Amino acid sequence: IGAIFDGSGYGPDGTVWGGELLVGGLDGFEREGFVFPVRLPGGDAAVREPWRMACAWLAAAYDTAEPKLPPTLADLVEPSRWAAVRELIPTGLASPVTTSAGRLFDAVAALCGIRATVNHEGQAAMELEGLVDPAAPPPEPYPLPIVDEAPGPVLLDARETIRAICSELERGAPLDEISARFHETIAGATAEACARLAARHKIETVVCSGGVFQNRVLVEATVRALRERGLRPLLPLQLPPNDGGISYGQAAIAAALVQGGA
Repeated sequence: IGAIFDGSGYGPDGTVWGGELLVGGLDGFEREGFVFPVRLPGGDAAVREPWRMACAWLAAAYDTAEPKLPPTLADLVEPSRWAAVRELIPTGLASPVTTSAGRLFDAVAALCGIRATVNHEGQAAMELEGLVDPAAPPPEPYPLPIVDEAPGPVLLDARETIRAICSELERGAPLDEISARFHETIAGATAEACARLAARHKIETVVCSGGVFQNRVLVEATVRALRERGLRPLLPLQLPPNDGGISYGQAAIAAALVQGGA
């Protein structure tokens, strides 16, 4: 099983992937799970402006075409720009659907008011991670329902997580607490989804890769959660987990296909 969490890139079906649970090997794979899909308002612009993903996730979480500009972003985003992006979401104009885990981290960072725009990809998520005290004990996770209707794919439905975080922000919860609980939530839900796929396919090994797994807090929590469920986690060590490992993977797949006579 591969838990592949990254920014955003096209999958074989033409949609924008980035939060996938894959089952397979060098000779092929099946997409067996993914993060709940939301719009990517403005396409690549949402990478540079995480507040756009906050808008998209609020629209999905509250099932509304007019998500309100949250107080945490009121001083960072012009209301007219929020309204313009908000109008893209129900139409889908310049707003492809994405399952990106990286964009989910961006959305939470923006909702917390940590960063509305970035200078480089992953900056918002890194600053969100930086709030977590690595020496603190694991916190109570937020709810993140897993929709598992075999033989269909497993769905990590983070809409309830977003609603819970918004409630915490409204009551004035400390941002370090919110960040720690969010990381624990994603780790636990990922491990639980992988455990269900492991039971379904009689597999014990889970590979965690993609740029999101450069996040040490997430990696350590996910590894712990996978081991608690009797699974064997594998992590990239000699190669980077992000785009730097893609060419090596392509070469390995090509070699396997040639050796197999494809």
